Amino acid sequence: MEKEEKDKLKENESLKKSNDNDEVNKDANPENKNNNRDETSTEDKILELEDKIARTFAEMENQRRRFEKEKEDAFEYGGYAFAKESLNLIDNLERSKSILENDESLKNTNALKKAMEHFDIIYKDLISIFNKNDIKPIESINKKLDPNFHQAMMEIEDDNKEPGTIIQEIQKGFMIKDRLLRPSLVGVSKKSEKKDQNNEENRQNLDNK
Repeated sequence: MEKEEKDKLKENESLKKSNDNDEVNKDANPENKNNNRDETSTEDKILELEDKIARTFAEMENQRRRFEKEKEDAFEYGGYAFAKESLNLIDNLERSKSILENDESLKNTNALKKAMEHFDIIYKDLISIFNKNDIKPIESINKKLDPNFHQAMMEIEDDNKEPGTIIQEIQKGFMIKDRLLRPSLVGVSKKSEKKDQNNEENRQNLDNK
């Protein structure tokens, strides 16, 4: 009886050692480690690919928006350069009118009168063509100076106007839709020096009292 019990104990110890060896061999098996490493590597690659795809789609969307904006600008302002150059026609027309009007030999003659009438017709036709293409002159006279639309070229004494009021237009400015083609060149009002001196004297007199 004792012999049988000893044999069973030996058999159990042998089985336990065998199982322990199997566990050690399993952990030491490089194939198992490689399988775990491959699974992790595959997940990383999938995440990397997903990130690249997301970035690619975002870049494509940005490019599409830029293209749409460029197409819209080309349609809306494609004639910007041409329109700006065309303003020279109006400038030359106004210069020609001014030269003829100041010519002493032509003053008060029928020839000058007829020439001015033709110039006015041409000018109105040009403005009409510009308006049809959303090119419009900037209103300046009696307006407050706005650096977004006007460029002050000189100051003119005028006590009847608020300082900074436009009282002379040297060169007409134009807009194309909501974009500035060129600013108006203008002269703005300022208080006369004599009035400024009187105001200063009055202030000094009040301070002395």
